[in-house]
Amino acid sequence: MAERLRDYLSYMEKLTSEDNKGKWTKEQVEMYRRELLTQLQFFQHERLIHLIVTVTFAVLTVIALLGCFVADTPMMFALVLALMVLLVPYIRHYYILENGVQKLYTYYDKLMGGQHGE
Repeated sequence: MAERLRDYLSYMEKLTSEDNKGKWTKEQVEMYRRELLTQLQFFQHERLIHLIVTVTFAVLTVIALLGCFVADTPMMFALVLALMVLLVPYIRHYYILENGVQKLYTYYDKLMGGQHGE
């Protein structure tokens, strides 16, 4: 998903570059806007799912960490370590999705500005 987002961001960067500013008809702007909104929906859905998973893993990690204080066993430490190892990539992936979606919002604003002649 991160690669798809990077590719789409690159596509939108070229599409909304200064070289293309003012070269589109209203129909083209509307077509690009609808396409962007569809892609935004996909990425927002993915972002929501990863937020839920990331928060779940974070809560489980905190609970397991607290469990280390109650049951001072090697298995509890192993559980905390395993959850931490999984939590780091989830946070990284969510970070990529969040920043990518925020960047897509700026491209949407550029498209809407182009439509209104701004």
